Amino acid sequence: MKTIAYYISDYGYGHASRSIAVIRKLLKDNEVKIFVCHSFALSFIKESLHSNRVSFRTIKTDVGYFLEKDSIHPDKKRLFEEYRNFVDDWDFKVEQEKEFLKLNQIDLVVSDISPLPFEAAQRLDIPSIGLSNFSWYTAYQNLIDDGELKAYKAAYQKMTHFYSLAGSNENWNVPTNHYGFFSREVDWQEVQRIRKLINPDETRNVIFLGLGMKIDVGSLEELPIWDSPNCVFLVSSNVHVNRPNVFQIPSDYLESQNYIAASDLVISKAGWGMIGEAISANVPLLILNRASMKEDQNTINYLKKHHLCHTIEWDDFKDYQVDASTINCVEREMRKNISSNNNEADKIAKDILKIMK
Repeated sequence: MKTIAYYISDYGYGHASRSIAVIRKLLKDNEVKIFVCHSFALSFIKESLHSNRVSFRTIKTDVGYFLEKDSIHPDKKRLFEEYRNFVDDWDFKVEQEKEFLKLNQIDLVVSDISPLPFEAAQRLDIPSIGLSNFSWYTAYQNLIDDGELKAYKAAYQKMTHFYSLAGSNENWNVPTNHYGFFSREVDWQEVQRIRKLINPDETRNVIFLGLGMKIDVGSLEELPIWDSPNCVFLVSSNVHVNRPNVFQIPSDYLESQNYIAASDLVISKAGWGMIGEAISANVPLLILNRASMKEDQNTINYLKKHHLCHTIEWDDFKDYQVDASTINCVEREMRKNISSNNNEADKIAKDILKIMK
């Protein structure tokens, strides 16, 4: 039996959902045992992974982003405070991870994309993989002074491999593999059930509006988008908009990729997980542009280069209504240019197993 410690970023559900996709593939090998190290979405991960070869460890793996009130833009002051608190006892954290890895006889560390385990793994001569489209070091470079980011930079430099996902602009001078977008697998029968439920006569466009589970935008209900003609909307369980054409994904519904696949258009911030779900299901994308977020810009640049999305500024979105011609235009471009398939999670799992063997 080979044992993997799989660290998952505590920011939102995107890292968790794509990690679930990879872990499900890894578990097809009956000789693999996995420790999931995470806190924020741990109950979601537990309910998504049913195997006696998976154990769960509650640990804060990173701090993510903090957003200004009623905005999708970062709160730099709060982020800096939280980051400083997190790295204040960094040496103690590293020693703690070293003891965990040693005690549980870990053979390989995979991290998407917490910096926490890499130094501990190096001290024990355990191979480690950073798996992401970004690192928190590069994500913070425009938000926190570079001199303050030494702990994160040094941690990532201790990875032994980097698995670079679509949109990545990372360069860590370690062996690097490259992969496209992927998601958890879609249940197409379930997709048909969802469409019949929310659009029974098939006369309206189904729009998924995904701002992410960590975003709290108080004035959402006042946006003109809900009055878009011939549209019904799907939103996350944390979005409370009381309108007859707005449907919340139930809070206990685990496989949200099925709701994405049931949509005619996804409007989203540039979160990699949701984009991966849309592209895997060939659903057109309209991305909310956040110029201040380096991670977002890398993803958007990749999507635009491959003609896989249109973008809209947040200030323009406040007055935006969905137009059928927009859907058709984005759809035509995407159908013409998409080359993604959902074998990427399979490839990643196989390459992870190669390192272990």
